[in-house]
Amino acid sequence: MRRLLNKDTFAALFVLLFGLGTIWGSGHYETGSLARMGPGYFPKLLGFFLVILSLILFFSPNKSTEGLGISGWIHKLRPWFFILMGLISFVVLGQYFGFIPATFALIFLAGFADKNNSFKTMLVLACLVTLVAVLVFHYGIGLQFPLLIWD
Repeated sequence: MRRLLNKDTFAALFVLLFGLGTIWGSGHYETGSLARMGPGYFPKLLGFFLVILSLILFFSPNKSTEGLGISGWIHKLRPWFFILMGLISFVVLGQYFGFIPATFALIFLAGFADKNNSFKTMLVLACLVTLVAVLVFHYGIGLQFPLLIWD
């Protein structure tokens, strides 16, 4: 019984519920066909993929037997903290300073979720990803997001 009640089982159940909820929610929209997709086509397809993924997670042979104790969760707070701070900084900086500082802060902060990344590595990575994001989103597809805001 201990083998069935571990973090992989809970993750699989969460993904299964999310997938089934997505399929159910997309039932309110027209699906259409592959040639002429309706608004419910992509959510329904995504829901089916999530259900399949949950089954793969549940029946995966390498189940971890690590417990769900408090000490196991403390080591996992670092990634959550830095990714959350990156997302919050993107929203705040994007609103008040523009796309370039927001993207830079997002990549720079989220990269520290991995404790092996150094300050110098994240600085270079954030600069390069910001450059590519500006080229792709601003100049490539014309995203209506100001690059810099000077008030």
